[in-house]
Amino acid sequence: MVLTEDKICELLKIKSNGYLYHRESRDLEFKEQFNFAGLADYFRDFAAFANNIGGYIIFGVLNSPRKVTGMTESAIEQFEKIDPERISGYLLEIFSPDMLWEQQTFEINGKTFGVFYVHEAKEKPIISKKDEGRDQLIKSGDIFFRYAGRTQRIEYAELNHIIQQRVKNTNDQWLSLMSKIAKAGPANAAILDTERGVIEKSENQVLVIDEGLIDKIKFIKEGQFKDKGATTLKLVGDVKPIGAIEVTKTIQKRLIDQYPLSYSQLVQKIKTHVSGVGHSIINRIIKENDLKNKPQYSAYSFRTKAQDEEYTKSGSLPKGITNIYNDDAVSFIVNILKTQ
Repeated sequence: MVLTEDKICELLKIKSNGYLYHRESRDLEFKEQFNFAGLADYFRDFAAFANNIGGYIIFGVLNSPRKVTGMTESAIEQFEKIDPERISGYLLEIFSPDMLWEQQTFEINGKTFGVFYVHEAKEKPIISKKDEGRDQLIKSGDIFFRYAGRTQRIEYAELNHIIQQRVKNTNDQWLSLMSKIAKAGPANAAILDTERGVIEKSENQVLVIDEGLIDKIKFIKEGQFKDKGATTLKLVGDVKPIGAIEVTKTIQKRLIDQYPLSYSQLVQKIKTHVSGVGHSIINRIIKENDLKNKPQYSAYSFRTKAQDEEYTKSGSLPKGITNIYNDDAVSFIVNILKTQ
């Protein structure tokens, strides 16, 4: 995992003179406070990190002198009100292709820090599709890149490297595909086109699959055992059902019925019972009592069916997953606060 308390503590390590040990670099950016008004600036950093090796944006650090202060209550509240789905939607409106990112708050030495981590893009370059921000901070066609301690529009050498690497990756994929066809033999190879519902072979041979039959075809992973008589096809790779998005939405709706509160709504309800309580105290209670992993209080809000299946299979939580809560969680935390 990239967003761990140990990692953030390392990035915020302080020298004997009180200044930060680490400087801003190609995978690290410090900012003083989080503010929704600065989203366009943050998005530039998102694209820049994604086009390089990925990186951290840490809020709660003074610019000059470079000292840790933590975020203000206002900045914490804004940061924790972030809706990952909406932010991902904004990013998709401005940039293409998609970017993978995650966020989390950390309490270190009594101070609260907000952190974004942007993963290196699998498909580069990330390119802006429209103008965005004050004074067109982002312009259509911009490609941002993270250099040593700064974000800027990409220069020739880095863009040329990305293009050459993309060409190489495409060629490698074609070579891998041709190798598999060669092993099977051209006469035995076919292309399954799920868009048109056909399997095409050489010499214009076409096998049409009925739309109702496509859903009934069962695939098995190569190497897995299947009883004789079962209608299966050997699968190399993964199959993603067309209806996965619809299924996920249905599951998500049921979850919201059971756990109707986002984190920020949870905090607001708690504050109606215990005035003046800070986010850091609530976070500590959630962590100490492991509420995120107790279904009587909370559930993970998976954005896709694939994320849910990955967690069920491996037990490892995918990146960027948030929790939703119910009123029992509010009562539990309020009771602890009132007894302290």
